[in-house]
Amino acid sequence: MTTEQVLQLFRESGALLQGHFILSSGLRSPVFLQKARVFMHPDKAEKLCRALAEKIRAEGYGGVSQIVSPAVGGIIPGYETARHLGVPAIYTERVNGVFELRRGFELAPGEKVIVVEDIVSTGLSIRECIEAIRKLGADVVAAACLIDRSGGEVDIGVPLVALARYKVPAYPADALPPELAAIPAVKPGSRGLA
Repeated sequence: MTTEQVLQLFRESGALLQGHFILSSGLRSPVFLQKARVFMHPDKAEKLCRALAEKIRAEGYGGVSQIVSPAVGGIIPGYETARHLGVPAIYTERVNGVFELRRGFELAPGEKVIVVEDIVSTGLSIRECIEAIRKLGADVVAAACLIDRSGGEVDIGVPLVALARYKVPAYPADALPPELAAIPAVKPGSRGLA
């Protein structure tokens, strides 16, 4: 699946938004990818995650025992990608601001896993998820996402398999271009969830 095909599924779902957005990282952007609008359509989520699983295999990372995702955004793509890889899907949740496994989820020391996320901008959630997994002694062989908003520039400390790379500008709040500063900002993300 090409980047344009991925973006077309977002457009068809009303999930490729234009305006002035406050991202979960705190950066500002004229583009927001509202993946929940895509995930509400099981056929579109299945198509994207099947293609991501195929890309994970093609890049040599298919031999893992589990998929681990950061909650909340990574749960659906993690589950659906794991289904296509034929492995279980678990997720980390924030407890007092730090990711950890809950709900009886477990990882064995040395177990090989992949972290699957929805959209990567700065890579903060993936890095925090990787840290939680490594504390348990498991081996994160790679991470994967549907869209890498950094266009391949983000460093998460492990290889990143991205179904699509889509460079989207992002700016600190005090360094906005005039055309973005003239539009009221909205915060559609979910980082503030407990």
